[in-house]
Amino acid sequence: MHETIEPAILYTGTPVVLISTLNEDGAANLAPMSSAWQLGWSCLLGLDASSKTLQNLRNTRECVLNFASIDMVEAVDRLALLTGSRRVPLHKTFLGYRSEPDKFAAAGLTPQPSILVKPPRVKECKLQMEARVVSIAPFAKGDSRMAIPVRAVEARILRVHADPCLRVEDHPNRIDPDKWRPLMMSFRRFYGLSDGLYPSRLAEGAEELYAPGARGGLRGVASKAIVRAASARYDVREPPELAPGPETAGEDV
Repeated sequence: MHETIEPAILYTGTPVVLISTLNEDGAANLAPMSSAWQLGWSCLLGLDASSKTLQNLRNTRECVLNFASIDMVEAVDRLALLTGSRRVPLHKTFLGYRSEPDKFAAAGLTPQPSILVKPPRVKECKLQMEARVVSIAPFAKGDSRMAIPVRAVEARILRVHADPCLRVEDHPNRIDPDKWRPLMMSFRRFYGLSDGLYPSRLAEGAEELYAPGARGGLRGVASKAIVRAASARYDVREPPELAPGPETAGEDV
């Protein structure tokens, strides 16, 4: 029988992302985080409002999302209690953080030039996504269990870089999940994915169906028409009670 519990955190399981940004002096900052999820070519990031990464995102609106694989776990762990802020926030001091101006060196990782944004990529990460910030908004504003202020950052993916070893054979634009072993975090501990468990009916259709703009010919024309019809039908204004409050508008960038 189930029992009611009160966990301090609810990190049920998400991929570890190393976010690279630029400090005001042009130096690179690198921060590990695991509150990230993607839909289409957009990504939502959950960040501590005191973080140097959030400050950099406000200032430059650019970043690279470097997805760590299981072989990088030691390097990622070396970043765990470091902050790029010169003055460590009080709550982070309490948790054992210290200031570190060169995160790449501290982790033993290699900066690699990006193409469309200024922050560097992490060479050792087999999957990298250059991105630009779309908006920053308060998150969990009325959640009494949230110990510190946090922000939800929407980032638009501009360019994806993948190691050839991850790609599906004969499909250069697809990632093969049987070859990709992302580093995961669940309740503050590191894990890796196991082999596939069961065939998915969602995977039976062509992956390109989720990106109709990339298809050509008559099928591409039909797909775009379907998307336009769906947008007209479902892209409606949310109820007023679900609209962001006045404080949210001031955070958009």
